[in-house]
Amino acid sequence: MFRIGSHVSMSGKDMMLGSAKEAVSYGANTFMLYTGAPQNTRRKEISQLNIPAAWSYMREHDIDLFCVHAPYIINLGNSVNADTFSLAVDFLALELERTAAMNSPLLIVHPGAHVGAGSQAGIHKIAEGLNAVLTRDTDCLIALETMAGKGSEIGRSFEELASIYDKVNYPDKLRICFDTCHVHDAGYDIVHDFDGVIGELDTLIGKEQIAVFHINDSKNECGAAKDRHANIGQGKLGLNTLRNIVKHPDFLDIPKILETPWIPSKEDPSKTIAPYKEEILALTY
Repeated sequence: MFRIGSHVSMSGKDMMLGSAKEAVSYGANTFMLYTGAPQNTRRKEISQLNIPAAWSYMREHDIDLFCVHAPYIINLGNSVNADTFSLAVDFLALELERTAAMNSPLLIVHPGAHVGAGSQAGIHKIAEGLNAVLTRDTDCLIALETMAGKGSEIGRSFEELASIYDKVNYPDKLRICFDTCHVHDAGYDIVHDFDGVIGELDTLIGKEQIAVFHINDSKNECGAAKDRHANIGQGKLGLNTLRNIVKHPDFLDIPKILETPWIPSKEDPSKTIAPYKEEILALTY
């Protein structure tokens, strides 16, 4: 089944049902949400998320899969501040519980940042954190996101991600979230050699480990290490590159999630609106 959608909100009384309705309004058949604000740990009780009503609506609209994104404040790579690492582990465990309760198979996580301690220290700490939360019976998978390389981010190379896999006790519980903007900004030439880039990942980790794509254009040149998303067709990747990735025969059934910036409304330029309906149409034309 071909799946494409976007990040959607979850708020108000409808909660997850509202997320599903928003996705359908864009012509999507999958989506990604945060279980609360990505910048903090405040979360509603699982019983308040309106999960049964959401799944009833989703089944009516042929949506059988969605993804959850962990909040940005989780930093498993921090070996400098024990409290930050402890918070990351504890909250990641809670997010895994919430993801499973919402019946999503996939929790997307930024691997973490070493905050000056060096990439090897960060990688070891990330693996330590993952080993603290993953068991043989964990109900959903953690997808490590490919990162752009800004600051001290871990995950800017496939080698770094492979090193995390190698140090985790249950690597079968890990997957990869392939972000087109991030990979491009990290220096991989997916405009001219997407298949070659996938070949590199396949050698190190296995291309079958890609469980979700983030489809974003980039405002930056290849290798800029800045992570600035652009709207589809308005950045350095371009519509044709992204359309070819979305339609690549090796990944047709893998969810593609747009995280592009909202755009000014034509009726009222002081307001911004979601571009996802038009961008999904452009990508799938």
